[in-house]
Amino acid sequence: MLSVTAAFPDQTSDRPPIVLIHGAANSASIWVYWQDALAASGWPSYAIDLRGHGRSDRVDLSTTSMDDYAADVRLLVSQLRDEPVVMGWSLGGLVALMVAAGGGARACVALAPSAPARSRDAAARVRTGVFGPEEYGLTANGAVNQRAMPDLDAEEQTVAIASLCNDSRYARDDRQAGIVIESLPCPLLIATGTADRQWPLSRYDSLWLPADFVSAEGASHWGLVLNRRALATLVPAVVTWLEERT
Repeated sequence: MLSVTAAFPDQTSDRPPIVLIHGAANSASIWVYWQDALAASGWPSYAIDLRGHGRSDRVDLSTTSMDDYAADVRLLVSQLRDEPVVMGWSLGGLVALMVAAGGGARACVALAPSAPARSRDAAARVRTGVFGPEEYGLTANGAVNQRAMPDLDAEEQTVAIASLCNDSRYARDDRQAGIVIESLPCPLLIATGTADRQWPLSRYDSLWLPADFVSAEGASHWGLVLNRRALATLVPAVVTWLEERT
């Protein structure tokens, strides 16, 4: 069973729900600050733990594909009363694009997403197996001096570390071989961090999908979800865009 963490505004809202999709080797708890800020702005949200992650049921991730992750999100979307916004970070950003490409989303927001492809590399090797967060230079030992999170304070790093888990090598190789997305039927916003060395704005120079862009000053890759100083301006920018485009 998939775990979903919901957050609602204090008062009844007519805004569509936002489905939040975490990145690789972590879980839905990384959205805690986003969910608080979205609820305060009148937006309900649902943060999903993809299969085998966070509080979702344990599964064998060794052959889990990107299509499997997208299927998890589509299942959640199918259970919502209103057509949602899909929003994801890193791997989750690409999953959000996959779901939006199939229809059923009012808009797509991608925080430094893994890039889609125009064609599949048929020669790419897609391996089975599981890997841990250490492959991204992260350690789940409680230390709050993670080099991948230079802009996060001790509390924010603690949230990040608590979210860490294993992930599917098959899905990682799958997206490196190329997840083809030809077009989107809904508006797209891509957010990047000025201090993100993994997925800077320049990584999207050749993106063929029409998109709007917003930058979070001083945010690293992890800072896009957990740097509260950056979120103080990024969340309002995303909310303003959603209000204009939905």
